[in-house]
Amino acid sequence: MASYEMFSTKENDHMSLLAKLTIKTVSRANTLSPIEMRRNKLCAAIDEQIRVADAAAQGQEHTVTLSRWAKNEAGERVRVQRQKVVKSWFFTRDDGVYVQLKYGSRVIALSKDGNAIAVKAIADVKNVLTTLREAVQNGELDGQIDTTIKARRPQAKAR
Repeated sequence: MASYEMFSTKENDHMSLLAKLTIKTVSRANTLSPIEMRRNKLCAAIDEQIRVADAAAQGQEHTVTLSRWAKNEAGERVRVQRQKVVKSWFFTRDDGVYVQLKYGSRVIALSKDGNAIAVKAIADVKNVLTTLREAVQNGELDGQIDTTIKARRPQAKAR
């Protein structure tokens, strides 16, 4: 009977500890709509491209540091840091620079006339990207983003 009393005493101690805390039932809701999450994702990618354009204007490549798992000489898995060059959304052709807007790896059609913006020099790319970022934040490209996402999804096979 002594062991039962010890168990019940420990249980009461735990209950008295929990009684000191304020416990509530809460569900964590995502406050952003899918449209807002898409806008945020695209704005973050545009910000990265602005950094790429700044580096390109100075004649450099923009790199980011990534953490990866690799095996060392002893065969153990260890965390390593490596540099990755960020691919640019702009390229030079026909004595000009063309800027494309991408969602993931897909190019977004900016209008029915085309999918790229032409500028004269790399120095102008930053202004174009800034304008595109404002357009994305204002929701002007929501339809094009939605079309791009729907085109990415695999079609269901008919049975």
